[in-house]
Amino acid sequence: MFLSFYLMRHLKPIHILPLVLIGLLAGISGGWIRLGSVIIPLTEGAAQHGLLMVGGFLGTLISLERGMVMKHKVWFLVPIISGISSLFLILGQLEIGILLLMAASLGLSAIMHLQAVRHPHFHSYLIYLGAVCWLLGNYMVWYHGLIAAGTTWWIGFLLLTILGERLELSQFLPVPSWSKKLLGALAGLFFIGLLFPFHGLGNEILGIAGILLAAWLLYFDMVKVAAKKGNQFRYIGIGLRVGYIWLMIHGLILLFMESQALYYDLMLHTFFLGFTFSMIWAHAPIIFPLIFGIRETPYHRVLWWGWGIFQLTLAGRIVFGGLGLMQWRSLFGVANGWAILGMFALMAGIVLWKIFVTRKLLLSSDKNHTVEKEPVRNCGINA
Repeated sequence: MFLSFYLMRHLKPIHILPLVLIGLLAGISGGWIRLGSVIIPLTEGAAQHGLLMVGGFLGTLISLERGMVMKHKVWFLVPIISGISSLFLILGQLEIGILLLMAASLGLSAIMHLQAVRHPHFHSYLIYLGAVCWLLGNYMVWYHGLIAAGTTWWIGFLLLTILGERLELSQFLPVPSWSKKLLGALAGLFFIGLLFPFHGLGNEILGIAGILLAAWLLYFDMVKVAAKKGNQFRYIGIGLRVGYIWLMIHGLILLFMESQALYYDLMLHTFFLGFTFSMIWAHAPIIFPLIFGIRETPYHRVLWWGWGIFQLTLAGRIVFGGLGLMQWRSLFGVANGWAILGMFALMAGIVLWKIFVTRKLLLSSDKNHTVEKEPVRNCGINA
């Protein structure tokens, strides 16, 4: 009761941001080590790279986003638990870290259950199913002791969550009713693929579903409208379309590149980096101000440069990895990690600059207002 009261009075989403950043930084440092570049000597970051990126970073961010719409702030315990798991994973306490992630994914499932009951819309059910996939993926890792056992379920977690959020953001757009039924059928096909063994029919079903879902998003999503507008809308629209193309590439790799030496790596990173992070960059101007309670949007045209560097370095990593040129793959992979950190730093800098400019304008306005009033007061005295 005391904890609930304390959270209700004092906790803000911005207070959870350090845990999100710890998961991101630890996960990226682990990725660098896996690529052969020890920029930050964090051994556990390499060993638990997937858990840190999917759970410690993305799971915490999504739980924070969904918890914000709940009536009671006690639901912020879900992203806090998810974020704290990163600390235990970094310290080598794998068992505790996974159990915390299982608890957090169960908490997110509970949040989405309540939201789906209160708002029984198709998009709510998709996000609910995505949360359940995160829980199942974490359980599979705990039960089998293998990160690979949970990766396809984690893909389901993020894909279904993003599909649901795209529908939620564009639910009032005029789209044919049959298109949503088609989307439901494709999401069902994808979920069936999760139930099959990955190296049996699983990867083929997931590949087909991924390609068809990407095609659906490219045709029916609001990106066609947004991409034709200017400034922030154009940035969001193009960013989303590129993300959908990455999802299609992910599906093609699942279908046709199973014999490739780096098949698993290509399959994972076209999705988790290409698709998922493209969604993050595109949604950031809309979602981040809502999550962290700021008025300023983290968009400026300079953001195109960071976004372009991210896409180019990722494409270089994937292409050179596919060609077996490992040195170049490593070079572009390390650069891609820096590009991710650079994008977040750039967005933070844009927000801080806008806050500085706004305060400067307000101070200038107050000063001018005072100066204008002064002669009127003096005239009154002289009279």
